[in-house]
Amino acid sequence: MRITGGFLGGRLLRVPATGTRPTQDRVRAAVFSALAAYIPGARVLDLFAGSGAMGLEAYSRGAAAVCWVERERRALAVLRHNIQQLCPAPAGGPA
Repeated sequence: MRITGGFLGGRLLRVPATGTRPTQDRVRAAVFSALAAYIPGARVLDLFAGSGAMGLEAYSRGAAAVCWVERERRALAVLRHNIQQLCPAPAGGPA
């Protein structure tokens, strides 16, 4: 699974081993193609985030802020890994 567009386009994502059904790359590409005019500068909420693919896709395409929500522990560990690998910590924020 990978980011389909934006400055992170092509970067690979980890996905939880079981218990989630990640949004397919082509579906995410279609959704973000339709929403392209609304993403730059947007604040995005990724509920039931799983791997975080939807929020990371939005971030890659210019969203100003993303909030991920996930309660399943294994998925949360994967989500944290993906965010740490692809999103730099804000200046003055946690490392």
